[in-house]
Amino acid sequence: MRKLTYFVACSIDGFIGDPAGDATSMMSYLSEEFLEFLKSEYPETISAQGREVLGVGDAGNQRFDTVIQGRASYQLALDAGVTSPYGHMRELVASRSLGGSPDPQVEIISEDLVGRIRKLKAEDDGQGIWLCGGSQMAGALIDEVDELVIKTYPQVYGSGMPMFGAEFSVIDFTLESVRTFGNGVLVRTYSRTR
Repeated sequence: MRKLTYFVACSIDGFIGDPAGDATSMMSYLSEEFLEFLKSEYPETISAQGREVLGVGDAGNQRFDTVIQGRASYQLALDAGVTSPYGHMRELVASRSLGGSPDPQVEIISEDLVGRIRKLKAEDDGQGIWLCGGSQMAGALIDEVDELVIKTYPQVYGSGMPMFGAEFSVIDFTLESVRTFGNGVLVRTYSRTR
């Protein structure tokens, strides 16, 4: 069974963006050390355009071969004129408003998101599934998340878009590892406690 991993950037206080969803303030923490970590351990999480700029365009996928993102996350690529931001993976976008897909590489999920994710997880082979964001989709899929990889940036937002836009519920995860970087970034990995 394949794992669904929420690989996400957030502030110290658990926000993945400001109230409008903007997280550009976190970009200032993309130090050489941290970029080397991403390029070597999570190259598939770098957009196709970013991979070319960083010289890892031909890097193999280390952990994920499928990405699922929400409409707002996907819109950032569309606004930049990119219809397939992660063309090196199977791409899915959860959206009730998008209608048809603007790219043959991108599958639009307009209903039964949980059912579609369960089918992906049940596939016999392949790497993991990356839950890219956003908050509402992560909230809808909280019961399907097997692993959290949280890139915590040393910033406090005070308010904004939470990691999970969901009703209150306590779900236990077990800390597997913590990696620290010289710029103050932490990458924590948790697995769902079964």
